[in-house]
Amino acid sequence: MANVIDGNIVSARILAEIAADVQALKREKGIVPGLAVVLVGDNPASQSYVRGKNKAAHKVGIDSRQHTLAADISQAKLLELIGQLNADPAVHGILVQLPLPEGLDEEGAVAAILPEKDADGLHPVNFGRLLRGEEGIRPCTPLGIQKLLVHAGVSIPGSHVVVVGRSNLVGKPIAAMLAMKGPEADATVTMCHSRTRDLAAYTRQADILIAAIGRPGMIGADMVREGAVVIDVGINRVTDPGSPKGYRIVGDVDFERVAPKCAAITPVPGGVGAMTVTMLLSNTLLAAQRMSRVTSA
Repeated sequence: MANVIDGNIVSARILAEIAADVQALKREKGIVPGLAVVLVGDNPASQSYVRGKNKAAHKVGIDSRQHTLAADISQAKLLELIGQLNADPAVHGILVQLPLPEGLDEEGAVAAILPEKDADGLHPVNFGRLLRGEEGIRPCTPLGIQKLLVHAGVSIPGSHVVVVGRSNLVGKPIAAMLAMKGPEADATVTMCHSRTRDLAAYTRQADILIAAIGRPGMIGADMVREGAVVIDVGINRVTDPGSPKGYRIVGDVDFERVAPKCAAITPVPGGVGAMTVTMLLSNTLLAAQRMSRVTSA
């Protein structure tokens, strides 16, 4: 049976490091990292995500403040709030919880955040810095994938990584991150997607297979070579009459059949998802550390 990469365990280790670094920043510079979370509307899933982010932030000593706006808020009012947060020196990271209600421009809202306060790592400037191999804040989920691989002892340099999915949230940035120069990258990366012909011919070549296409159980045992490392990013809700909720959460990988072939694999839930909020807090801390160097220079 494969080594199951437990995202909760890795997340707990990194959170402990974040908490120690937050205390060091407070002690040495008198700065408490501040995270501003903007929640628009009353989407239950978004409310749940924001509660989890606030709770995790407070546990590590980050000052997380929630700004709740009505679903019928205008784009101008939303941008006005973001502008105020940009100008607030106590705010080091800003997150606009997505998706936004219909009628609001998500890309415009993200682009309005100062790149150095972009806690989610989705700003076009940070995306450009990533593609150029420059320093910048990285997207949370791809960064979480990279950290999972490192903490699991997976050797990335020289490996053939196959990414299934080309989204701006996961597929494109993780491909760029793992192809960069460095001890936690230097991979040869192939990107596949829904229009790839003979997808299995590519996935069977992977030393590291990252599934991020949003289709439950799409990656079967016949698509994975023996000894591969499989990272399942998918979070899909499927009907399950036997579950108290009437559904269960599964990934893009058929875990039960694929796991016996793998050297290591992430479960769903309890894998990549556990890392995303942790990386959000890591990005907020990083932003605060960088700003502290600027203000003290």
